[in-house]
Parts: sequence; C-alpha cells; structure tokens
Amino acid sequence: MLLEIKDLHANVEKKEILHGVSLKIRDGETHVIMGPNGSGKTTLAKAIFGHPSVKVTSGDILVDGKSILQMTTDKRAALGLFLGFQNPVEVEGVGFVNFLRASKEALDKDGYVNMKELMQQINSNMESLKIAEGIVGRSLNKGFSGGEKKKAEVLQMAIERPKIAILDEPDSGLDIDAIKVVASNIDRIMKENGSGALIITHYSRILSYMKPQFVHVMVNGRIVESGGAEIISKLEKEGYKPFEDDGNAEQ
Repeated sequence: MLLEIKDLHANVEKKEILHGVSLKIRDGETHVIMGPNGSGKTTLAKAIFGHPSVKVTSGDILVDGKSILQMTTDKRAALGLFLGFQNPVEVEGVGFVNFLRASKEALDKDGYVNMKELMQQINSNMESLKIAEGIVGRSLNKGFSGGEKKKAEVLQMAIERPKIAILDEPDSGLDIDAIKVVASNIDRIMKENGSGALIITHYSRILSYMKPQFVHVMVNGRIVESGGAEIISKLEKEGYKPFEDDGNAEQ
C-alpha cells in the first residue's frame, strides 16, 4: 500500500495551516514527523482522515494512486488506514469489547467475527501491553487514564491490523515505563502485519525504542527537512530553532 500526500494545502477555520505538504508512506516503512506546537502535525493527520474541521484547499491525498479526498472517514479506514488520536475521547455506553468487535466487523469483508478468536487476540495483546483486566468491562475510554487510553488505541490497532497507521502523539500521557511498552508493541504489531506508520511526536523519547527509517521536521505547515535518525540527534542537541529559522526563510 502507498499513501501519498501531494502538495497539500489545508485550512482550519479559514486560516491556512498546511502550506504544501508532500509525503509518501509505504507498507513496512516507519516515518516520524516532529515539530513544535502549532506546526500543523495534527492538522495533517486529520486531513488524511477527512476530519470536518479541516478543509483541503489544494493538493491531494492518494492511496495506491487513487484520490481519497471525496471518501468518508469509514471508507478511508476500510482501505487500511488507522488513526490514533492525540486525545482519545470517552464514549459512554459503548463497551470496550463491543467497540473492538464492531470495528473488526466493519473492516471484515464478510462482516463476521469469531468471538472466541477475538477474545484470544484481545487477551494476548492486553498481556503484552500490560493493560489491567478490568479495562475490558468498561465503556470505551471511560475513566481511563491517559496511559490507558493510549494503550487501548494500540490494542485497537492490533485487532484491526491496518496497512498504514497514523499515530498522533502516542507517547502523550505516558510515564517512562509505559512509553517503552507502547513503543515496543507498536513496533511488534507493525512487523507482524507488515504495516507502515506515520508517528507524530514532539519528543524523541518514544523513538528510543523504535527504529524509524524516515524522520521529517514540520515547521509552519511545511516539511522543512527529511532524512534518517541523524535528524533526531540534531534535534536533541539544537532543538527546533534552526529548523524554525529555515522554515521562516522559505516563506
């Protein structure tokens, strides 16, 4: 699968946030986008999934060469895309297990899920993610801590087995131990399924447990530099200021 973003421009509340973003992500590739607050990272993730708050004004988003701009969010998910939210919402009255079953059914071409197999998958991944047993009996994200919400999303990713996952700040709300658990499980799930990923983050800490092939720096709605892990080292030493200067110079 190839997810291609071509010269994407997008507005939020009539203000242009993305100023021509181009990016290609293939199966099996791990891409990271890093950047300061307000640089457009979350807007990019929302644009990929057709969030109503984001209006694409020009450019395109394609999956295997076909534009998805006119597709609804569920159709985009059916293609094999997955979004991990920056701030997962609580959904009262929707049981966590029922939610996982419904999402699995929606993505299955026959619309059938073997509950015994599903529960085996859930229990196995809960153990790997160190999720407490009581979580499965609750409503989706209801009363979950920040770390539990992020782990629940990774569990959902494991069940749905997307072709390309967009993970918006999967490290937010996590303590040091939880970051290691979440990162190692994201890495495991991707390798098991041959999935690609776009990981959006402010910090390099989660990347200590993963090995992204591609790192991109976003500033002022543009990708101002792309490369490998050496960019992470540069950010750790110098911060975003040199990239912000470069981004301002291009305007």
